[in-house]
Amino acid sequence: MTAIVNIFLKEGVLDPQGKAIHHALDAMNFEGVQDVRMGKQIVLKLTSTNRDEAIKEVTQMAEEILANTVIEDYKIELL
Repeated sequence: MTAIVNIFLKEGVLDPQGKAIHHALDAMNFEGVQDVRMGKQIVLKLTSTNRDEAIKEVTQMAEEILANTVIEDYKIELL
């Protein structure tokens, strides 16, 4: 089973990388982009075949080490 953890800054936290990307897109005449938020994606290959156990385990990983939950949110997807 594969778990994908998408981590991104919480709303209200400044995102200088996102602002730089947005500025670059504007400079390159890409229209219609209202805002950009930069994040990261972590892909985990799991040995577990039980979806409930996998979600529980990956949530614990995200809370303890993968994300800084003070300033970041995360979403988990199992494939």
